[in-house]
Amino acid sequence: MSLQFKIKRFKDLSIHELYETLRLRSEVFVVEQNCVYQDIDNKDQKAIHVLGYYNEELVAYCRLFDAGDYFDNASIGRVIVARKFRDKKWGNNLMIEAIAGIKEYFGKSNITISAQLYLQKFYESHGFTKTSEMYLEDDIPHIEMKKS
Repeated sequence: MSLQFKIKRFKDLSIHELYETLRLRSEVFVVEQNCVYQDIDNKDQKAIHVLGYYNEELVAYCRLFDAGDYFDNASIGRVIVARKFRDKKWGNNLMIEAIAGIKEYFGKSNITISAQLYLQKFYESHGFTKTSEMYLEDDIPHIEMKKS
């Protein structure tokens, strides 16, 4: 069985979907990565949310932004696959869905991301190229990457 995706604007998320999203983001970005930072950043309201479900459980997620909302180009952020499902390589399905969502919702193909450095090869496999030196974001090494 594969992931089932829902793509929704913030105002269309149910309370249950919003709670699942915030729980998964906290589980990965705050607890697993041991990083205290402000995840609820007032950007969710502008974003298109990509939710990946397996057996009705939210296991993959990211958010999409139009050009000018975060970077000059459209962007993808908060890319997550729950730890217990990473062996299934569903991050690839999530990125395919996210890139298609940028095209569908914003009509754009140029995408900029702030990628955790250790995921550089993963993002390169989806057509992104490194466009900056390493920088720290919330004490985690990141690089800017772009896709045309």
